[in-house]
Amino acid sequence: HHYCRSEPSALGWQMARISDNINIRNDNSPRLSPEVLATLLKDHTMSRAKGVDCNIFWASNDYEQLGDGFRYADQILPENIMGEYANVVQPRTCKDRETQASRSRDKAEVFSPSWLCNAQNNLIDNAWFGREGVFNTENESNHTWTVNNELISFPDGTGWRDYVRDVRLEITCGEAPYLVSRYDTVTGDSIPIERRIGMLDRKLRVVGENCRTTTEWLSAAQDAYKSSYGYEWQGDSLLIARINMLHSFIEYYRRQFGNDPLEKSIKNIAYIISWNLWQMDGLKCVVPDTCGRPRIEHTLFGDEIVECPCEGCRSGDIHKHNGILCLIRDWKKRPREKQVEPFIKSIK
Repeated sequence: HHYCRSEPSALGWQMARISDNINIRNDNSPRLSPEVLATLLKDHTMSRAKGVDCNIFWASNDYEQLGDGFRYADQILPENIMGEYANVVQPRTCKDRETQASRSRDKAEVFSPSWLCNAQNNLIDNAWFGREGVFNTENESNHTWTVNNELISFPDGTGWRDYVRDVRLEITCGEAPYLVSRYDTVTGDSIPIERRIGMLDRKLRVVGENCRTTTEWLSAAQDAYKSSYGYEWQGDSLLIARINMLHSFIEYYRRQFGNDPLEKSIKNIAYIISWNLWQMDGLKCVVPDTCGRPRIEHTLFGDEIVECPCEGCRSGDIHKHNGILCLIRDWKKRPREKQVEPFIKSIK
């Protein structure tokens, strides 16, 4: 994905004090509770691998000058982004040019402008609906789009619920501009809710057009979130992506009903997001930098460190990496079925 300019004043929506809000927001965005923040930081794969609660980790050297707690392999804890560190995590458009350049060089981080995200998302919907211009029409001459304000109609044999539940995945998602478009990740300009073009934005528009009660809306919105996935290497970008997903939920609910959702509803969506947006090396389908790690074996003569060379890294076979396989959740399966499986199983 993406390049951009570093002018915080262009954002319109600032990365406000993370101790209170941990979001890119305008002044009307609600504050997130400590419980919700803890959920957004959770790493389900590592928690299951180690048997204790684990958070996503920085996976970046950008913060190591801040010392312990900010090094590459350190987990992101609430205290790392609160108090005096409240403004440590910033969206890419707020980072200085040197940092942007180094992240592009080291991790191929190049952010796509919203017009490009829209064009590519339209291709998906053109195929799904069998026609063009379903949500908007692109204006190629000036990289804008004209919104279709008519109610969305669906092809014969399908309905709005089919669209809402259809699975979408943003690979190497960064701040998730293909899923939710709260702002342009290149210019930093905020995007009004009625003009948003993300895959999840489109699902939530359909939900709003077809649900009248809060019960109906919340149930359908959960389906939309359960069918929207993304993965990212760097922990700070992943955190911002999760926040963008959560605040999109709050903003669409507010637009529909004129007030904010209950804390219980926010927690439910945060939990879904914590599963569906996960930290992963996309070329290996494992937790970043876990291939080839030595393991400790307990023997009669004491603990022994055993080297574990990775066959997948040697051969390039994606199915033979010995790192910690990233887990995803299939929400369509019933609780009695196996809902959690390694992501690699979805790759043929």
